[in-house]
Amino acid sequence: MKPSEKFTPLPADYLSSLPSPTIKRRIILNLYEMLVLMGVAALLFLMPHLIIGVMLEVTAPAWFLLAHIYLVLAFYFVWYWTKTGQTLAMQTWKIQMVSKEGQILKRSQALKRYALGSLWLIPAAIALFISVRTGGSEKMGTYFSIIFFSVTLFLWPLTALLDRKDRQTLPDRWAGTRLVQLPRLIPHPVSGSEK
Repeated sequence: MKPSEKFTPLPADYLSSLPSPTIKRRIILNLYEMLVLMGVAALLFLMPHLIIGVMLEVTAPAWFLLAHIYLVLAFYFVWYWTKTGQTLAMQTWKIQMVSKEGQILKRSQALKRYALGSLWLIPAAIALFISVRTGGSEKMGTYFSIIFFSVTLFLWPLTALLDRKDRQTLPDRWAGTRLVQLPRLIPHPVSGSEK
């Protein structure tokens, strides 16, 4: 979509009728999303802290760094989900997040979906905290977090198997959202022709 073009959402009844993406596509989407998020984090998280660190010779405390990256990612996801229903990775894989009614998410619903989708952070943080507090090295805690993160990369998409009817993951079911697989050629909502 060119910057001058205005986004026109597809009709809600059409989006509601679309199938859910397969587990394989969800996992591939997550992997691709991680690559995109590295760029987002480098631009909006790493660059400001590098500049502040070099200019002022100050390093922010760990809690502030965690809160900052969490908020940067929240902004990224919520902004895209409330504008078009698709992050950059979702656009590539023709997957859209919509409400149960097939509409673009409201900000409160997008925030709820982000918070529920990031629940994997809690066990990862607990594993790191326990490892450090029990005398384990931070390296060991980091390994626990990486392993848990890797499992979660596949675990959340696999929760779609629990929903036999709509094949939606737990965060989507809890937030009242759906992932839908867009067709390769999307019918234009006004003319009905392929676009």
